[in-house]
Amino acid sequence: MKAKTLNGGEIELKPDTIDSLRTRLRGPLLLPGDTSYDEARQIWNAMIDRRPAMIARCVSPEDVITAVGFAREHSLLVSIRGGGHNIAGNAVCDGGLMIDLSLMKSVRVDPVARRATVEPGCTLADFDAAAQAHGLATPLGINSTTGVAGLTLGGGFGWLSRKYGMTIDSLLSADVVTADGRRVHTSDSENADLFWGLRGGGGNFGIVTSFEFQLHPVGPDVLSGLIVFPFDQAKQVITQFARFTETMPDELNVWMITRKAPPLPFLPADVHGKEIVALAIFYTDDPAVGMKLIAPLRSFGMVLGEHVGVQPFTAWEKAFDPLLTPGSRNYWKSHNLVQLSDGLIDTVIKYAGALPTAQTEIFIGTIGAQTTRVASETMAYSSRDANYVMNVHCRWESADDDDRCIAWAREFFSTSQPFASEGAYVNFLTQDEGGRVAFAYGTTYNRLVELKKKYDPANFFRMNQNIKPA
Repeated sequence: MKAKTLNGGEIELKPDTIDSLRTRLRGPLLLPGDTSYDEARQIWNAMIDRRPAMIARCVSPEDVITAVGFAREHSLLVSIRGGGHNIAGNAVCDGGLMIDLSLMKSVRVDPVARRATVEPGCTLADFDAAAQAHGLATPLGINSTTGVAGLTLGGGFGWLSRKYGMTIDSLLSADVVTADGRRVHTSDSENADLFWGLRGGGGNFGIVTSFEFQLHPVGPDVLSGLIVFPFDQAKQVITQFARFTETMPDELNVWMITRKAPPLPFLPADVHGKEIVALAIFYTDDPAVGMKLIAPLRSFGMVLGEHVGVQPFTAWEKAFDPLLTPGSRNYWKSHNLVQLSDGLIDTVIKYAGALPTAQTEIFIGTIGAQTTRVASETMAYSSRDANYVMNVHCRWESADDDDRCIAWAREFFSTSQPFASEGAYVNFLTQDEGGRVAFAYGTTYNRLVELKKKYDPANFFRMNQNIKPA
């Protein structure tokens, strides 16, 4: 079998060499043609269609160490799969060794200490189910199918972030397999430099085999839901949304989404398929108080329909999953924003009125509050001035539409650039945005380069938003 090396060349791996890896792994080793191979190489974004030479489906840290050692011995190109949800598709390499962590899905919760130990194959749904059994949670994302590992290593934010900060702000420690095959424990007091880099530095420094998180009291029932307005009132709705979110309490989170209306049962049938503006609402504390806080939102325009009430936190985390199922083609563009200016709002409305597909959406996620109260140099993630993250989420089904959809997203991104702040959220960078990595990290980038030189001088871990060690 031919396999791709780190320098872009090829190496011939003999059957007995491959068998030697297979016998040392507790989990299965998949090759092209094996029954589960195609399923294992598929990830959320259908634009990514790569064929690894081998897929090591690890079930333990020892498997990870074995796979890393084998790849290093043969100078193989390596990719790391956690949840497989990352937009750039770095989980899968062509011709190299894919180290698949998706079978490592254990979550252990200590409800007294309010801590959780989480393996890297877990999704948000796995983590939330275990923690919510005790009325606890940590800030994660907004879709239950997202992988915990990739989300965390890029910084992580979601519905709980205004109250409890970024995901990495609740990360207490991590076990990591480094490029030289060592398993090291990291925290603020042990291998602190590596722990600093893991909190936002992506997969550049090693493979995390275990995360330890601080948990916070949440739910299990929360006030959440949607209020939907007609698109012809977008200017007044988004402008008032911008002003409202500047002063709302930390416990409340409101996001703005504009797209063509899916066939939601609480919307009139004649609205389905038409452009709308929706406000997504989440409140962490007493629902009665939350209802009073969100009452002004209904005055932003003529409400077409709403679905707001008390529901399990785990149900709200799954609310948007049907709009983000695997198997579609996806291309994103993203900006950090300190404020929502009139110019930005006008630009959003212009492009939202010309969406290239019915599945495409523009969302403005509100963070700020607790996420901004950490000094930018404290962790690798440095965008602590961002009060909002805007994601242009273009989504379609046929490869014939690739050029048209990507061009629309890029044009919107370019037009909205003057209103953006410094930095970018690395988890939203696509595979063609390697040139934005230094910009994304901003003030911490040079320190990250030095850390990469220390822990991965050969750039063994390069299938990521790569920080080069030179």
